[in-house]
Amino acid sequence: MKNLTLIIMAAGMGKRFGGLKQIEPVGPNGEIIAEYSVYDAIKAGFNEVIFIIRYENLEYFKENICSKFANKIKVSFAFQELDNIPNDTIIPKGRSKMLGTAHALYCASDFINGDFVVINADDFYGRNSYKIAADFFLNNSEESLLLTINYPFIVTNSPNGSVKRGVVVEENGYLKNNVECEIIKENQSYIARPLDGSTPFVIAEDQPVSVNFFCLRKKFLDYIKTELVEFLNNGITLENEFLLPSVIKNGIKQNKFKMKVAVSKSKWIGMTYKEDLKNLKTNINNLIERGEYPNNLWK
Repeated sequence: MKNLTLIIMAAGMGKRFGGLKQIEPVGPNGEIIAEYSVYDAIKAGFNEVIFIIRYENLEYFKENICSKFANKIKVSFAFQELDNIPNDTIIPKGRSKMLGTAHALYCASDFINGDFVVINADDFYGRNSYKIAADFFLNNSEESLLLTINYPFIVTNSPNGSVKRGVVVEENGYLKNNVECEIIKENQSYIARPLDGSTPFVIAEDQPVSVNFFCLRKKFLDYIKTELVEFLNNGITLENEFLLPSVIKNGIKQNKFKMKVAVSKSKWIGMTYKEDLKNLKTNINNLIERGEYPNNLWK
């Protein structure tokens, strides 16, 4: 049986949400979003999960979350801390923000032994996405072939404010570009404003966007280490981040790997703002009522 690992990034604080949204209860029995991700991954054939967390949260995760399913899947922990870097780079005084999603993977690299999916802890991706991922790994063994699983923009939008999404540009079924944008509705149109300051553009409701669901290989971690050194050499400020979409974009431009694109049929639900929580709970209850999830995930 092929080893498939789910990596859940849960080390960041939700600034716009107003707290540690990764451990906010959303299910009827206090389940957090990540538990639904683990449940769906197990159903799709994944046999290991690695949580990337702050060390200070280890006991909470072990006792209150992972103890529920530790007998159903192998559970490991990796720790993302500001000083987990490969050289003597100095962290600026006053910096508390984590270094970003690509740095999170760097922190977990010693625990990863094969093909893996990496996701956000605070996003509900739905079962179809994990099935697509498992099928991809089972049918493709080429180390330089990766996959991004995306969603129509309107599925990922929040009624409570603007959202930041990667607008997917594909060519012949492969990712050509991933334009990180802040997207907001103006005059009945959705305007994507690139974070790099380039010209804003209009997107359709069904425009595929990335919400950090990537199917990657162990070899990809070597590229992250190379890119991290360059990031550190450019200097750490109080706010800059080493982000996974940027690393992927650079690797594609350098022909280090190719990334196929897919669009999930699942319902994506996220928590960008505190006000999104009510909608998230309602949607999960609806899925339970339709029989897609048990009322209590682990009984």
